[in-house]
Amino acid sequence: MKNTLSSRRFIIMGIFITVGIIYIIRLLFLQVFDDSYAQLANRNALRFVTQYPARGLIYDRNGELLVYNELVYDLMVIPRQVKDLDTALLCKLVGIDKDQFLARMEKATKYSTYAPSSFEKQISKEDFGPIQEKLFMFSGFFAQSRTLRYYPHSVASHALGYVGEVNENMIKKNPYYKKGDYIGMSGLEKYYEETLRGEKGSKITLVDVHNREKGSFQNGKYDTASVAGQNLYSSIDLELQKYAEQIMSNKRGSIVAIEPSTGEILCFVSAPFYDPNLLVGRVRGNNYMKLLNDPSKPLFNRALMAEYPPGSIFKVAQAMIALDMGVISPETGFGCDRSLVGCHNHPAATSVREAIKMSCNPYFYRVYQRIIQQNNPLTGKGDSKYGLSAWDDEMYKMGFGKKLAIDLPDSKSGFIPDTAFYSRIYKGDSWNFYTIYSNSIGQGEVGVIPLQMANFAAIVANRGWYITPHLVKYFGDEHLKKRNTKYVQKHLTMISKDYWNIAVEGMYAVVHEGGGTARRARIDDIAVCGKTGTVQNAGADHSVFICFAPKDNPKIAISVYIENAAGGGGTWAAPIASLIAEKYIRGEVLRKEVEKTYMDAAPCQSLPLRKYIPKPKSE
Repeated sequence: MKNTLSSRRFIIMGIFITVGIIYIIRLLFLQVFDDSYAQLANRNALRFVTQYPARGLIYDRNGELLVYNELVYDLMVIPRQVKDLDTALLCKLVGIDKDQFLARMEKATKYSTYAPSSFEKQISKEDFGPIQEKLFMFSGFFAQSRTLRYYPHSVASHALGYVGEVNENMIKKNPYYKKGDYIGMSGLEKYYEETLRGEKGSKITLVDVHNREKGSFQNGKYDTASVAGQNLYSSIDLELQKYAEQIMSNKRGSIVAIEPSTGEILCFVSAPFYDPNLLVGRVRGNNYMKLLNDPSKPLFNRALMAEYPPGSIFKVAQAMIALDMGVISPETGFGCDRSLVGCHNHPAATSVREAIKMSCNPYFYRVYQRIIQQNNPLTGKGDSKYGLSAWDDEMYKMGFGKKLAIDLPDSKSGFIPDTAFYSRIYKGDSWNFYTIYSNSIGQGEVGVIPLQMANFAAIVANRGWYITPHLVKYFGDEHLKKRNTKYVQKHLTMISKDYWNIAVEGMYAVVHEGGGTARRARIDDIAVCGKTGTVQNAGADHSVFICFAPKDNPKIAISVYIENAAGGGGTWAAPIASLIAEKYIRGEVLRKEVEKTYMDAAPCQSLPLRKYIPKPKSE
């Protein structure tokens, strides 16, 4: 009996000892090895707040501010700390109803019961005042300051871009971003995101039981300061940008202007455009959907993403390539044989200069024929593949058929067809010059974007070279500005300057001599060199013009593309380009009647457009 009692006593003691050991181990684990409970307790007394940096500012080329920041507040909530809440008062202050309140609380709770999430975003200073006065009454709620972008001149929406909240995919791709952060979505805001955004900091604040902040935890020992983003100093001329947008306010198309000697973009217009302030703050979502569903597509960046046939402006490039290849000479002449391709009434072109001036279609049909049908030096025989490959190489050197490395996202490359393309289209390589001749006058399969057209105008202005077009001259601190070195390098076409001088003379004649196709682009005392284009498509013709001015020491190169504006390049695009040139060179436009005519004109055919199969057409 004694042995049995003794055995039971040791068993009971063993059970108590075992339970004690388990408790000790568990407490040791909770207090020493696992800090989650400590963190949970801290969150009841400490508030961890992200310190968002001021985003870098953006200036125009003359120091005018294009984009700056305005202070706003996000109302944050920690669901587990919410208690004894006057829901009606909070809803009244924020401007929501009870259903919206419940939906937001449910969303916040699903995200985390103890981590803060946004309850109401982007509250202005004015609207936040009444909320701030009573914020102590709402346990679990606190304010977090941040900045929103503001565009004081409401211009250059496609160049500047906009900022929006990150989504889950963005967070997965870049761990720097967290839920509720903002990121550049388009334009310079997107391309220079890492430069503009700065670096986030953090702050730990003591909070009492009444939701009142009592100062920094341990005097800010664990706080980290945010680092403001760097500023951008753009090449845009604000006054020219405003003027160009005023002209294009009732039209569809684009205007791109470049300083030829530097590649700096002076104005960048895609029309229709929009006020960039529409995509800022709490109204952004509704406004974005309205813009997205607008049939005129104001969010679409035509200057970078619209791929058009270039029309007759392509003839200048054809002439330069043919001269460089030696298949024609400067004095080569061809008759205006309209049995080959349609043309307008003019005398036969007896030289390259005359052909550019009169924009003769049959002339450039013959020029392109000589390029494509030239002999392959390896075989001594005419070889369309060899000719087209050589033509492709020359076009690429002029910036066509490839992306120009502009400092904006989402640029298209245009399209220069090659032998592989035609071999896919025509089975068994059954293609030759006669199946692709429309390329000769900028129709056919050729596609360019307006940026490439302006860049080509700059190439002619520079007599054979260009610097990659760009929108930012410098970035960084005002006293320590940095420059992207890729935007100072010259790209050479390797075509003789003497040939480019012929192009210059031909383009001068287009504007200033009888028989030229752009007499409406003339400006007293300013020598304008240009080339018109008329492009068939679905609907009315597009009106196209490229130019530079002055003829010597050019200061501006321009492309203007007006969609579905019947009448040709000389009717609409040419005079509009001349107004842009005059505004930039003189600082004002003296031709007030011309200015009023083209400011008021709305030549673009209404949407939707009828469809038909286009045929090659001259000026």
